[in-house]
Amino acid sequence: MSNIRIRLAGFILGALLAAPALAQTYPSRPINVIVPYAPGGNTDVVGRIVAEHMSKTLGQQLVIENSAGAGGTTGSLRAARAEPNGYTLLVGQMGTHAASVGLYPKLAYDPVNDFEHISQLSDTPIAILVRKDFPGKTLGEFISMMKADPQKYNNGHGGVGSTSHVACMFFTALIGARSPMVAYQGSGPALNDIVSGQYDFLCDQIPHLSPQVRAGNIRALAIAQPERAPVLPDVPTTIEAGLPAYQASGWNAMFAPRGTPREIVERLGAAVNAALEDPATRAKLEGIGAIIPKKESRTPEGLRAFVTAEIDKWAPIMRAASDK
Repeated sequence: MSNIRIRLAGFILGALLAAPALAQTYPSRPINVIVPYAPGGNTDVVGRIVAEHMSKTLGQQLVIENSAGAGGTTGSLRAARAEPNGYTLLVGQMGTHAASVGLYPKLAYDPVNDFEHISQLSDTPIAILVRKDFPGKTLGEFISMMKADPQKYNNGHGGVGSTSHVACMFFTALIGARSPMVAYQGSGPALNDIVSGQYDFLCDQIPHLSPQVRAGNIRALAIAQPERAPVLPDVPTTIEAGLPAYQASGWNAMFAPRGTPREIVERLGAAVNAALEDPATRAKLEGIGAIIPKKESRTPEGLRAFVTAEIDKWAPIMRAASDK
């Protein structure tokens, strides 16, 4: 055997032996978790709650890094290109890993094939909200006002491709009335400005919104799911409010760069599941309106299948809405 072949065989053998050894000592230092939005939004809130418990399970701190831009795709691309050693993770969501495929024809990453799928973290119901002094009191009144003069009402969102952007694109396409859109670097800043009355309406996930609704700082007109949300029991569903076709929910999930060793992915998945089975962590998530995902979406294979199905659902909706 030539020297080149010997060195190549040695390299391959070394790589095969290194992966289990790395997994046995993992993690030996803090883990960076990219949240591709500004602080205070739904993805940030859910990610921090789960990461707090994972830090205890793994024995190393999970450090949240907010990396906002381009509707979450900037931070997601950074995660996809990171070294696949388990020390860079991503909290993605419906916008970054499903709707983005329909919104960005030249999306720089593949949500299915450029990541190792770890686990879903939460399901997140979506609500249609208005500033607290908005004159329309019901969803029906709001839709009538929108149809009469859509250019009069501004729609805020957390950036092109974010869940709040996608959700309102779907809503305005359904009612046939597109309003001027105001983009922010994440749902946190967008929430701050609707609370202060800087724009008129928002379509977003309720976990980071529900405290402001309960405090009377914004008003929720309807929840886009078949049942009312326990955290906002007085808010009607879109079915009750007269727009049954508007059914939408967000979600959050944890990903790692493609090529991250399977043993590390499994260890991270076990830490996520420990968090989601912990009564105190579940109470925190459910207390803000998040829904604990089904166990089949909390495995790498289950999450991959779920993301694929979400792309099949949302990409055509976004392409159609963008054309209107």
